[in-house]
Amino acid sequence: MKKVLCVIMGILLTVCCSGCGKKTDNETQIFSTNAQSSTHTESSSTTDNTPSTSDESSPSPAPMDISSKELRAIYGKKTGTSKTYTGLEPLEERTLPVIDPENVRGLSESEIQHSFGVSKGGKPHEISVNNQKFYDDFGALSLDTGGEKVIYLTFDCGYENGCTEKILDVLKDKKVPAAFFVTLPHVKSCPDLIARMINEGHTVGNHSVNHPNFSKISRTEMAQEIQGLDNYLRVNFGYSSPFFRFPEGACSESALDLVQNAGYKSVFWSSAYADWDTENHKGKQYAFDTVTQRLHPGCVLLLHAVSPDNADALGDIIDFAIREGYTFKYL
Repeated sequence: MKKVLCVIMGILLTVCCSGCGKKTDNETQIFSTNAQSSTHTESSSTTDNTPSTSDESSPSPAPMDISSKELRAIYGKKTGTSKTYTGLEPLEERTLPVIDPENVRGLSESEIQHSFGVSKGGKPHEISVNNQKFYDDFGALSLDTGGEKVIYLTFDCGYENGCTEKILDVLKDKKVPAAFFVTLPHVKSCPDLIARMINEGHTVGNHSVNHPNFSKISRTEMAQEIQGLDNYLRVNFGYSSPFFRFPEGACSESALDLVQNAGYKSVFWSSAYADWDTENHKGKQYAFDTVTQRLHPGCVLLLHAVSPDNADALGDIIDFAIREGYTFKYL
C-alpha cells in the first residue's frame, strides 16, 4: 500500500509542476502587445530621457514588442493572489519630498500658460523650439529636439466619454504605445480601463488629483496633488510612473522646480488642437487633417480621450504617420 501511495503522490506532483511555468491565455495576450522601449519603472528617477533602441542585429521589430520577462522587470511581480485591478502586487505608498515649501529662494510664481505654435511643413514651430530650451532647465519635455522622425502620442483623460476603449482597441491593433495622463476621479470611475492601459503596456501619467492650476496653489499642495494620485495607483494598480502633466498646461517656475525635485518629468506638448471641446466636434476628417498637417520630428502630440473624432480618426492618423516615416515611441 505504501508503494502504491508513493507512486500516486509522484504522479500528482509531476502533473502539478508541469503546469507551474505556463502562462495563462490572459498573460499571453497582455505580454504580446507591449513596446520595444519603455520608461515605466517603480523608480522616480527621470534624468535619462534618451529613447532606447532595438538591437541592430535583430530584424525590424513591430512598434510594440517586448518580452514578458522585460515587462515583469518594468511593472513588478504578477501573481494570482494580488487584489489590485491589474493583478500586480501593490506598491508601498510614499511621501514626496517638498523642497523649500515656502519658496524662500524666490522662484517666480507667475503663471506660465504653455503654448506651442502651429507646426507647418513638417517642422516644429519656433515657439515649441524655444519652449524646450526653457524647459531644459527643469528636466521637462515639450519637443524632442534630436531631429528624428519620432512621435510621442499622449492623451489627457479628465473623465470618460465612451471613447477610450475604442482608442485602446486601435492602439492594440496598430501596436502603438501611448501615454494617458489621468486624474484621480477618472481613475476611480473606470478602473478597468486604467488597468487595461497598464496591462497593455501604455504609460499612465500623473495629471493630479483634482486638476488645479498649479500656479495658484502652494508647493506643499502641489506635492499632495501628485502624491495622492500616485499612491492610489500604487495601492490599487501596483503601478507608478515618473511622468506628470500640468492641468491646463498652467505652471510657474516654482511649480516646474517642485515637480522636478519630487522626481517627476513634466511633459507638455508641441502639437494639439481644440479636441477637448465636446460641444464643437467637427468629424473624423477634420481630426485627421488637423493632426497630420501638424506632425513634425520630435512631436509630442496631445489629444484628448473625450473626443469621438480622435477615436474615429486615430487608426488613419497612425497609418499616415508610419507611411511618412515616423515611429511612435514611449516618453
